[in-house]
Amino acid sequence: MSPRPVGDNVDKKTAPPAPEPLRVPVADSHTHLDMQDTTVEQALATAASVGVTTLVQVGCDVKGSRWAAETAAAYDDIHAAVALHPNEAPRIVLGDPDGWSRQGTRPGGGEAALDDALAEIDRLAALPHVLGVGETGLDFFRTGPEGKAAQERSFRAHIEMAKRHGKALVIHDRDAHADVLRVLDEEGAPERTVFHCYSGDADMARICAAEGYYLSFAGTVTFKNAQPLRDALAVAPLDRVLVETDAPFLTPAPYRGRPNAPYLIPITVRAMAAVKGVDEDAMATAIAANTARAFGY
Repeated sequence: MSPRPVGDNVDKKTAPPAPEPLRVPVADSHTHLDMQDTTVEQALATAASVGVTTLVQVGCDVKGSRWAAETAAAYDDIHAAVALHPNEAPRIVLGDPDGWSRQGTRPGGGEAALDDALAEIDRLAALPHVLGVGETGLDFFRTGPEGKAAQERSFRAHIEMAKRHGKALVIHDRDAHADVLRVLDEEGAPERTVFHCYSGDADMARICAAEGYYLSFAGTVTFKNAQPLRDALAVAPLDRVLVETDAPFLTPAPYRGRPNAPYLIPITVRAMAAVKGVDEDAMATAIAANTARAFGY
């Protein structure tokens, strides 16, 4: 029997090694520090050591959004985005005991419970250190037909909040491209709209570019089976491209399946530079400027 490759012996829970630092600092436009096995101080220090000097901490429910806002208030290099994740709205309305209803909403869920949750997100969105409303949008991968109405109502409410407070809109779009674009068209998208973990094809990228939307690429762009995603990046305007980890998820190759963190951003930046046919420094310079413009910092 042949010996197993050395790589197969690595514990999937082991953090990947730090990549070579970027020469031009960039921002991780979407991360979840509250889901990572580290302290905020450690995450910031490790990220800064490889040239990732700014983080956007994203909330997915009321509890997480409060934490994001509090953390951004405490650290100059962290900005917050607050929202109910698309899969959270149906949990609230349907009264899922494992959903947000355990965190303070009215017993039994329902439309009133969703109103309560949206009111709290609205309060948080008004805070000066909260720069984004998201991640919001539509997700038809995990939510069935019974939850679509709640998702869309929540999405429309978040769009209105982002416009009223002058904040960036951060979109989660999974298996719902046409409907996300439809709702944005019907409501009127905010001036600054970011497709987090962009997952569309090149044709959709052209539509987004025409609308002035930002496309944020995660470690998925490095996956072997992600050629359509690389094709989308290739046609995306350089001045509309961001980078993110979505950590602890979506760890870039060759560490797919191991814990992700902001310090791994350089791997994705270098892969993006190769797709765009520009050097690493030019890619990082564009990303840094785009992220600051998208989030208004």
